[in-house]
Amino acid sequence: MADTTAPTASQGALAGLRVIEMGSLIAGPFCGQILGDFGAEVIKLEDPRTGDPMRQWGRSLPKGQSPWWPVIGRNKKSVGLDLRQPEGQDLARTLIASADIVIENFRPGAMEKWGLSYERLSEGNPGLIMARVSGFGQTGPLSHRAGYGLIGEAMGGLRHITGEPDRPPARAGISIGDSLAAMHAAMGVMMALHSRHATGRGQVVDAALYESVLAVMENLITEYDLTGYARERSGSVLPGIAPSNVYPCAGGEMILIGGNGDTVFARLCEVMGQPELAADPRFASHAARGERQGELDALISAWTATFSLDDLLARLEEKGVPCGRIYRAPDMLSDPHFAAREAIVTLDHPVFGQVKMQNVFPKLSATPGQVRWPGPPLGAHTDEVLQALAGVSAQGLSDLRTRGVI
Repeated sequence: MADTTAPTASQGALAGLRVIEMGSLIAGPFCGQILGDFGAEVIKLEDPRTGDPMRQWGRSLPKGQSPWWPVIGRNKKSVGLDLRQPEGQDLARTLIASADIVIENFRPGAMEKWGLSYERLSEGNPGLIMARVSGFGQTGPLSHRAGYGLIGEAMGGLRHITGEPDRPPARAGISIGDSLAAMHAAMGVMMALHSRHATGRGQVVDAALYESVLAVMENLITEYDLTGYARERSGSVLPGIAPSNVYPCAGGEMILIGGNGDTVFARLCEVMGQPELAADPRFASHAARGERQGELDALISAWTATFSLDDLLARLEEKGVPCGRIYRAPDMLSDPHFAAREAIVTLDHPVFGQVKMQNVFPKLSATPGQVRWPGPPLGAHTDEVLQALAGVSAQGLSDLRTRGVI
């Protein structure tokens, strides 16, 4: 179990980098979480009265607190600072002067309005890298619009192809658009850091939600451009990729089977006790299986429905056929593979006691990341950071607090 009683020095791959995280919700803060997970010092600036809304988010609030915040706020220092007040803006500029990276996900123009444009911030800190996460990017006719993740998912093409064909578009069940934008921002920061090693100069990383979704849409654009086919919702399958689906098991459980490669399909047919199917002209090639996807899935479903999930898993794994159960949180917490790879960690939390969450990924062999502490209370590091990095005296802190700046 991780010792999280106090912030500790990091030995991660990004140790020595200082990040000022501004903004809220997921798109910007998840980028900060990634950098903090791998050792960067992440100083989060939050509204001193309410903090990041993620502190209140959740289907339920056990012990009056959000279960979101321990995860997305982990490995960060919290500084309560009102960026809408001139004194708060001055303090932000002072903190950024010693930083390597700034992350923000306000609506384009907000930073400039507060005197925190990249041009101004980089005057005295030419190596500064600013990751700007927004719905539509920093330029273009839509740049001024507010853009939540669901809007980016729709504009980037994901929403239209998600769900059953006879129903309205569905969502993934998580804020995938925000997370993709954050991950692209983190990738951009790493590229900008590499460039800085050569040039000494920082730059702006412009990560748009809709473009981050578009980036993972595979051949959707090219396929339409070359063939005129616009991809539609197809439920649990990819059209033309068969067999690759969810199949029923005895007792109401379900199994995922991916047997679309020729050799894998032949092994699946052996397990089914129907090896002749692999040579049947209806199913002998990838194209043929795709054309008769529904017919093939019906054959497989009739077979899987006669076995329990555990029995099927054992039979298919023995023959090297990719398969798996559909995991929920309880399955993850009891799975020996998760445990062996420490995919889930347990931390001490001042309110929840011991709390479990996903570990840091990917795994690095020499400089691995680490969850050092969960999301801290609002403003827990305000005095420490402002005294050490901005030279604010104890009396100055008291005055700022009286005026609501911190």
